[in-house]
Order: sequence, then structure tokens, then C-alpha cells
Amino acid sequence: MQDRYAVFGNPIGHSRSPAIHAAFAAQTGQDLVYEAILAPRDGFIESVRAFQAHGGKGANVTVPFKEQAYQLAETAGNRLTPRARDAGAVNTLCFGVDGLIGDNTDGVGLVNDLVGNLGVSLAGARVLLMGAGGAARGVVAPLLERDPAALFIANRTGARAEGLARQFQRGGVEIAGGGYDDLSGRVFDLMINATSASLAGELPPLPEGIQADGAWAYDMMYGRETPFMAWAGARGARVTDGLGMLVEQAAESFFIWRGVRPDTAPVIAAVRASLAVGA
Repeated sequence: MQDRYAVFGNPIGHSRSPAIHAAFAAQTGQDLVYEAILAPRDGFIESVRAFQAHGGKGANVTVPFKEQAYQLAETAGNRLTPRARDAGAVNTLCFGVDGLIGDNTDGVGLVNDLVGNLGVSLAGARVLLMGAGGAARGVVAPLLERDPAALFIANRTGARAEGLARQFQRGGVEIAGGGYDDLSGRVFDLMINATSASLAGELPPLPEGIQADGAWAYDMMYGRETPFMAWAGARGARVTDGLGMLVEQAAESFFIWRGVRPDTAPVIAAVRASLAVGA
């Protein structure tokens, strides 16, 4: 019998995860099946437990259940990895005889895409992270591990960004937070959009003059040019969407489950091509 894995979300029909993990399995010779499961918004935990009871080996978790997955992994008999605790959310579950383990692969997925695929040098870089919600929180620690010179977290509600920055204060890296007005006079080598503005077709209120020569602009949304990408590109930045992050975080989950690390480059290219033709 094939090992079973799944992704839980609501909505979930748009998910690229089944195709990504099928490609990983074919590439690495792993015998598994991976499906998308639409969980009721008030029945996520029951859905996960039913999947586990029917032989599920592990699962990914997406919107809006990452915080509920964290709470599930926090209960007696289960456990959270350090990076899940840092993120305050879980996107990867591993089921075992001694309970389940909750992990978070979003941050390492972002860093692997930036460093491994795009060749961005994070060491000594001045980094702007836009947003103070779950998407932003999940990537702060992995970014700091790469020793940037400074990390500034910007949010429309500056107090939230300041609070998030305080949670991650650690030696060697200048980390601060505030509102978008606080960006004036600062310059960044890497700008990361982790806000929901792109979903609404909006641009965060960025001031002029904040990007360094040769800066990178990274939007976690994928599949189309966002207002942020257009804004940054018009000012000379090198721009990219978050498709590589999507595939890289999936690869990290796959490695956790199977102990094999797939080659992500052909999978990124295949998903990019399918998006281009509307598949």
C-alpha cells in the first residue's frame, strides 16, 4: 500500500501541492500518494485525526489552519519543533506512534529560494520585511540565521511590527520594526512582501528611495506580477514572485517525511510553465 500524505486547507482546490509532491515522488522513486483535503473551517482537527487514523503518514497545512495545527501540536503527547515555535504556526505534520510533530518549513523555503535558486547574498544585507502577520513571523528566524546586517519589519500598524521585532531580538543583527513612515531615510538590499496587499491588488505605502542599487524585490505571492513587483521593477530592482518559496518549502516537508531531498529546479520550471498556460 502506498504511503498517504495530504494538504489540508479551505479553500484547497487551487493547491499546487499534489502536483509538486507527485513530481518529487517520481523523481526520487518514492512510493506515495498525496492528496488535497478540504477541511471544514470548524472541523480541521477532526479531519486531521481521521486522516491519521486511516493510515496518513504526514500532512501539510495551509490557510486558514496553520494556527490550529500549532495548537494541535502543542497538546499533550505531541510536540513542536523550534522553528514552529518561532513561527507561531505549523505547516507540516508528521504522524508517529508517539503522537504528532508540528514543524514549519516556510522560512527555510524562502531562504533556500533566495540563496540557492536566486543567488541572493543575505550575509551583511539590509533586509526589509513587509507585514507582521503569520507569513512574516514564519520567516524572521531563518532570515536572521543568515546574518544580515539589519532587518526592519514594516507594517501598517507599526506597533505590531515593533512587537514582532522585539520577539526576535538576538545578538549580532540590528532588528527593528515600525510603520511605513519609518522607512524614510533607510535603504535596503532585499525587500520582501509578506503582506496580503498583493491579493487585493494593492501596493504597500512605500516611500521613494528605499532600495539600494541592485536590490532584490521578493513577493511571496506567485503566479502573476503584483503591484509591488511592478513598483520595484520600475525603480530598477530585480524582482521575483514566491513560486520558488512554495516549491522549496514543499521540498523541506518531503525531506522531513521521506529522508530524501528532491531537486527543486525542474519542479519550479514545470509549475511555472503550467501557470503560464493556465493549467
